[in-house]
Amino acid sequence: MTKPLSFYSTNQNAEAVSFSKALLKGLAPDKGLYMPENIPVFSKEDISNFKNMEYYEIALEVIYKFLKNEISKEKLKEIVKDAYNFEVPLEKVSKRKYILRLDQGPTASFKDFAARMMGRLMAYYLKNENHNLLILTATSGDTGSAIANAFYKLDNIKVLVLFPEDEVTLRQRKQMTTLGKNIQIVAVDGKFDDCQAMVKEAFSDSELDYLHLSSANSINIGRLIPQIVYYFYSYSRLAKKEDESVVFSVPSGNFGDMMGGIIAKNMGLPIKKFVIATNENDEFPVFLKTGIYNKIEPSRNCLSSAMNVGHPSNLARLVALYGGIMDEKGNISKIPDIDRLRKDIFAVSVNDNHTRDTIKEVYDRYNVILEPHGSVGWFGLQEYLKSESDIDENQLCISLETAHPAKFPEEIIQLLNIDPNLPKSLQGIENKEEQYDKLDKDYSGFKDYLKQNY
Repeated sequence: MTKPLSFYSTNQNAEAVSFSKALLKGLAPDKGLYMPENIPVFSKEDISNFKNMEYYEIALEVIYKFLKNEISKEKLKEIVKDAYNFEVPLEKVSKRKYILRLDQGPTASFKDFAARMMGRLMAYYLKNENHNLLILTATSGDTGSAIANAFYKLDNIKVLVLFPEDEVTLRQRKQMTTLGKNIQIVAVDGKFDDCQAMVKEAFSDSELDYLHLSSANSINIGRLIPQIVYYFYSYSRLAKKEDESVVFSVPSGNFGDMMGGIIAKNMGLPIKKFVIATNENDEFPVFLKTGIYNKIEPSRNCLSSAMNVGHPSNLARLVALYGGIMDEKGNISKIPDIDRLRKDIFAVSVNDNHTRDTIKEVYDRYNVILEPHGSVGWFGLQEYLKSESDIDENQLCISLETAHPAKFPEEIIQLLNIDPNLPKSLQGIENKEEQYDKLDKDYSGFKDYLKQNY
């Protein structure tokens, strides 16, 4: 039997651990993020065979590469089949330009793909160990609702979600605050980065060890690995020949989605370029251009609210994969290979005016409805295509749509004069009663809250 894959900390001051330990711990003891010591690779033939597989079957093959010898393939198949019981549409826009609609899951967000898988894996390992966890997570919009729904009523797990009070939509909030049971929600008088900082401090506070804290944010390796799958899936449905190159455009906030794609590339998926499209929180595009990294504090509030992140946690993983070291505060002690980053990534910052104009233009021209985050991704793709004068018009391009337009009805109605049809997961949600607490952006008050309630 071969040794299970180990996972190291990006801060490189903690011992490597198994997947199950990384999953249940969330954050490494040195505050770094877990990454696989080796990235497994698929052959061209393996990737070609995906075209004959269902989504859950591709998920089984991809995820098992990382979990081999930690879980049986039969058990993992049972988990992925249960997690991925919804459609994953690819919508043609023009020629070979497509939208990957990751908005058909239980909370109409791409976060469902990772959250449902992670919740089921955590429940599996906790049951084996007869162990309890308190999942502590921050959200800028869709993460909270996806995590809350994915973990709702699961045994051995309680969930506490923090969100910036003034920066999520009514529907996003109600998807979290109307559940109850093992789910508790807290509104913070601050920004997403304040919520994230409070969560991270709680993880490193030894006085809270008794809570058995774990994270369901994209800092958790259990969120990252499932996000690799839809890159392979979408490619398998659209590639016309073996080893055809593809361009992916990824609207990016905390960079978890983007990291899933980067790892897919390292696993052998023939990705020509990643377009990393941020909103006005442009710390990464500036870093890629100048080689100098500066956080944005406080983060800028933009229409694409789930991407209002002034320091993406997963950037440490990207830096690590390209040979550098970045700590949790954004300090770089070893510069990554900037030239290789620039070769693989085209980064662009998109303002709210361009976001709105793109929603209107894509609907008027193609009868396709984008919401703000998907619009940022599509605009970024167009900017990349304009910058490459020699790119073939038949180049396969896939832009990710990360949330359902019905989550942003006010903006869509104002721009397009239509009210998007509600997916089943959002129907009737406005009429449900809410329950949530409120706190200041103060860690000591949050710590007291944890001690009093747990």
